[in-house]
Amino acid sequence: MDPAQRDGVNRVTEGALAERRDRSEALMRVATPRLDALYQLVGSSGCGVLLTDDEGVVLDIRASDADAGVFDDWGLWPGADWSERSEGTNGIGTCLAENRRVTIHRDEHFHARNTAMSCMDAPIYGPDGSILGALDVSSARADQTEGFNRLIAAMVAQTARQIESDAFRTSFRDARILVAEAPDTEAATLLAIDSHDIVIGATRGARRAFGLSQSGPISPVPAGDLLGRGDGPTGFEKAERAAVMRALTRAGGNVSKAARALGIGRATLYRRMKRLGIDETR
Repeated sequence: MDPAQRDGVNRVTEGALAERRDRSEALMRVATPRLDALYQLVGSSGCGVLLTDDEGVVLDIRASDADAGVFDDWGLWPGADWSERSEGTNGIGTCLAENRRVTIHRDEHFHARNTAMSCMDAPIYGPDGSILGALDVSSARADQTEGFNRLIAAMVAQTARQIESDAFRTSFRDARILVAEAPDTEAATLLAIDSHDIVIGATRGARRAFGLSQSGPISPVPAGDLLGRGDGPTGFEKAERAAVMRALTRAGGNVSKAARALGIGRATLYRRMKRLGIDETR
């Protein structure tokens, strides 16, 4: 490619854009309130907020009416192709190509026609660990410093993780969601656990933290195994003890009532309580 080439950014047709939006409908639905909130923070400084698909085509934008024409002229508009293949080094394309958050400040852009811009980007990962798209904040303010860009970049990364978390929770509505600790504080580290305490889903950050496959379905694994917590004497004994404790709690400590709820005799329940180490007086 020629960095001095002056032709505008390549754009897909309206029909192709509509198809891409349909494919990214779930992403756009959860991202919309996050885009609005981020724009409320950065819009007054002349910035635009953009969402792209996994190939770098812009799906949606937030920009002021006064700046809309400028952003459209630059190609920062729905349908524009900002992949590295099309535009060389740029915030959106490089973020997706390198699979990480980036800031491309002014003359770090490949094309000379883009060197008035500063672009801060972060990738957005789907519930299966694959990349869904990029979140971008772009500005052409002459007085925008690299220090200010770093502040915006932090907000972009945080918003991208919020979108990722929202998409994950939506995908695993019927599961319990565990927020796990991880050394990478910027990553959304969430596990989806079913009613049997089996891990059935994990975000990209959780996959990295627990050594799971980076994308695609994960092999189901007991949550205790993954989190390093033993099951006690046996998994069955732990489950039985939990069932007895629940019944006693619901019965207010009344052993006879708890036994009826469990469908066993009072004497049988006493024997099980003794075997399981459950003290009636406590």
